[in-house]
Amino acid sequence: MLTKVYSAAISGIDAIVVTIETAVQKGIAFSIVGMPDTAVKEAYTRITTALQQSGIGFPHKSTVINLSPADVKKEGAAFDLPMAIGVLAANEKVPVEHLSEYMIMGELSLDGSVLPVKGVLPMAIKAREMGFRRLIVPEANVTEAAVVNKVEVFGVRNLAEAVGVIAGTSDIEPTIINTREIFAAEAENFDFDFSEVKGQDSVKRAFEVACSGGHNILMVGPPGAGKSMMAKRLPSILPPLSLAEALETTKIHSVAGKLHRGSMLMTKRPFRTPHHTVSPVALVGGGTNPMPGEISLAHNGVLFLDEFPEFSRTVLEVLRQPIEDRTITVSRAKYTVDYPASFMLVASMNPCPCGYYGHPTKKCTCQVGAVAKYMNRISGPLLDRIDIQCEIEPVAFDDMANKAPAESSASIRERVIKARAIQNLRFKAEKGIYCNAQMNSRLLHQYAWPDEQGLAKLKDRMTKLNMSARAFDRILRVARTIADLEYAALMTPEEAVTAPVLSRHIAEAIGYRALDRASYGQIF
Repeated sequence: MLTKVYSAAISGIDAIVVTIETAVQKGIAFSIVGMPDTAVKEAYTRITTALQQSGIGFPHKSTVINLSPADVKKEGAAFDLPMAIGVLAANEKVPVEHLSEYMIMGELSLDGSVLPVKGVLPMAIKAREMGFRRLIVPEANVTEAAVVNKVEVFGVRNLAEAVGVIAGTSDIEPTIINTREIFAAEAENFDFDFSEVKGQDSVKRAFEVACSGGHNILMVGPPGAGKSMMAKRLPSILPPLSLAEALETTKIHSVAGKLHRGSMLMTKRPFRTPHHTVSPVALVGGGTNPMPGEISLAHNGVLFLDEFPEFSRTVLEVLRQPIEDRTITVSRAKYTVDYPASFMLVASMNPCPCGYYGHPTKKCTCQVGAVAKYMNRISGPLLDRIDIQCEIEPVAFDDMANKAPAESSASIRERVIKARAIQNLRFKAEKGIYCNAQMNSRLLHQYAWPDEQGLAKLKDRMTKLNMSARAFDRILRVARTIADLEYAALMTPEEAVTAPVLSRHIAEAIGYRALDRASYGQIF
């Protein structure tokens, strides 16, 4: 007898349907074909033992299992449960009338328990897309899969329960989750708040501008100035995730196996902080079994690189293309996968190896030329992709001793959301452009060109500070965001879309170019 059971495999961050064809006949042989990896080939031992421990017993017949499409490599243990169901169905121990309505996935333990697997959310999305009515997943993954509506999701603890669901003899009910209600309830809860940050008003302003326009930001300051502390609070002032962004972000973390047991939809923007010893593959993704890297795990969120110059030159240089294209294509001899990588880069660094170059009270002990050598660890092309470069001074004692709370993240976030509303309206007809940081030359001339006074000021400052030409576009982008923040409180989004960039906006934007190569020594 020949039966077909449906499951799914992961390719990139999306799923593809895998048809598990099982044929039995007289004999004792067992084989799995269709490009299975070692984990899939080892399923025979897990399936036979699980069937015996479940009181079912493995049929003593020749069994051939084909995983179709045969030219796609099948990896992992998620095919254990559907293959076991296929074997039982082929031996007429499971009814096949409604088997085509199910997509099934799960790893089998030797005692018949169903263990959690990676990538359940993209599999559930694919099941809905392909018209499957029901989904059987491990109980530990049921809340993750139930985020997808219009599909009945059954969470099972063991093989016997899965058989009961298909046979219609189980009392397990589909899991139903009100995605929008949960999303709305949890989206505003943050562990860190800017009200806890004493002083540093100029840096908070830089963060507000960066979040409003989606700009990358680099902080330079001595140890203990609060760089990491403020960076951790950055997600609390970013615009909230839309439902579509939340689904896409959760898919990536599901494929990478980063969701905790019982997790549902990610309601907050991710904040990834890889150590400076991270490898290029860990950062961009790939590997023997391709997995998303840190830049993809930071998609729709923040990638924070602390001690920026301590990262290897090779690691930093691989960031250049993803920052521009907001996607990464990992090409190897045996595969090519695309991962999204639309993240906001936040980096921090000391001004010199000892950390006290330009410090108001402590003396720098670095040798002559050490500061320039330290700064040269960051290449010009990479620095060019960072719109905002701000210096941080040590916190004054009076600010630290002040018990009054600073401005909360909620009030800052409200201004950020209003500024983003203007940009959403401005770029609604532009494909792939969602914020000011993504503006090309055409859009800069259309929306960010300053008035005559502002252009004169820009020319004057670029000449006096000996700024490079690459700073020109960055200043205009940041100035446009500063203007949006000002106009958001004064006019409607429709009016603010084409409101002019003025001299004061240009002046503030110029102040955020602290690390331009020719002017760094003058500013500090």
